[in-house]
Amino acid sequence: MRMRMPLSVLTAAGLSLTALGLGTAPATAASAPLDTASIAAYDGSPEEAAANRAFFEAVLKSAAEKRAANPTGTAAVTVVYNASRAPSFATQIARSTQIWNSSVSNVRLQAGTSGADFSYYEGNDSRGSYASTDGHGRGYIFLDYRQNQTYDSTRVTAHETGHVLGLPDHYSGPCSELMSGGGPGPSCTNAYPNSAERSRVNQLWAYGFAAALDKAEKALQKSSR
Repeated sequence: MRMRMPLSVLTAAGLSLTALGLGTAPATAASAPLDTASIAAYDGSPEEAAANRAFFEAVLKSAAEKRAANPTGTAAVTVVYNASRAPSFATQIARSTQIWNSSVSNVRLQAGTSGADFSYYEGNDSRGSYASTDGHGRGYIFLDYRQNQTYDSTRVTAHETGHVLGLPDHYSGPCSELMSGGGPGPSCTNAYPNSAERSRVNQLWAYGFAAALDKAEKALQKSSR
């Protein structure tokens, strides 16, 4: 879930692991409502993989419920995000949205503030950037200042957004793999998902969404009786 920063890079920059993410924040920054109980351990753990999955399912459920209540008649599922709490990353979020919308066909990201399925936040955090859910259908992506100064910021944002769409971390992958995150090092600036990642997202939202939509429709039918 986090973009990993190699220890060698930290040492060369004169930084410690505990100092990572403690840079000066812009005056316009908003603090994320961090729920430490819902944030998984450091990258690569089973807990983190479960948290990634939970975040995807929360967004999927939110989008499914809204679509079941108001059918659009279109094939692509619209996922609405609120970026108002991450003003410093407005350009990167817009670029990440453009990248994903041009890469997959079964889901579409759209900016909005009312009824958003997830939100972006910014600030300082020693854990770096990550995606999280509180377990109650609400999720957010946190973008860390220091990490985004070391790594390509659009890649960081697109990587974290990949979790929204159902992709897990794979830090051992090459730079051409978006979900390899910070594994390839700061020199990697690729912000595009590869063919396998694009295919996986389309598959998840074609078939995984169908199951979520079915559950949402049944829930609505029960509540209306």
